[in-house]
Amino acid sequence: MQIEIIQHESYEAPGEYLLWAKRNHHEVEIIKLYQGDTLPKDVTSDFLLVLGGPQSPSTTKEECPYFDSEKEISLIQKYEKEKKIVIGVCLGAQLMGEAFGGRFEHSPYKEVGLTKMELTKEGREDINFSSFPSTFLSGSWHSDMPGLAKDSVVLAKSDGCPREIIRYGEYAYGFQCHLEFNPLVVKGLIQNNPSDLIQNKENPYISSPEEMLRFSYASMNGYLDSFLDSITKRYQSLKLRNN
Repeated sequence: MQIEIIQHESYEAPGEYLLWAKRNHHEVEIIKLYQGDTLPKDVTSDFLLVLGGPQSPSTTKEECPYFDSEKEISLIQKYEKEKKIVIGVCLGAQLMGEAFGGRFEHSPYKEVGLTKMELTKEGREDINFSSFPSTFLSGSWHSDMPGLAKDSVVLAKSDGCPREIIRYGEYAYGFQCHLEFNPLVVKGLIQNNPSDLIQNKENPYISSPEEMLRFSYASMNGYLDSFLDSITKRYQSLKLRNN
């Protein structure tokens, strides 16, 4: 299977998504926008993964010359129209909401570090989350959240954010949370975003760097792997039936 990854910053790395793809012998192309790579105009893969970044869907070309939200939104729409897999992470999830008619908003609270997630009733019923417990820890690093569109379904929430995982379509999911985190990814985020780590009464959901770096991410990575195994198996079965 061919996977295309859109990466906005060097420190917003694919983490477990890439490790999973390599273990399963998928072909991967990473479009590194921060290095000057250009977005494809059309669908070229089976699976589009849009990663996070410090930008927002409202960031302009003047503010960030290598980020074009309109083109990314258009690409997401093309992938979904052709019933390909589309996964958005953090900023990517917010762009998915925009692509399907929702508007991103500020999250009630900023979340950075380790966050307790809770599956909703719909999340517990989604076959792709059948291996998830009802509550689990995930990585977080955000102050905004995706918008809700027609027919979108919230699958997981946290105390600080009501929209952590959203299903936008049969093969289209937005993850405001970061199940792909591992020590290497977290180290890069800490080094490049020190102002996000300020803890105070207005930001009660901020983990310390020490807590994030000593944490074992194996369980949350395992949950992500089970989701990816499930959605790709269903996608490939459909593809075989249609050929």
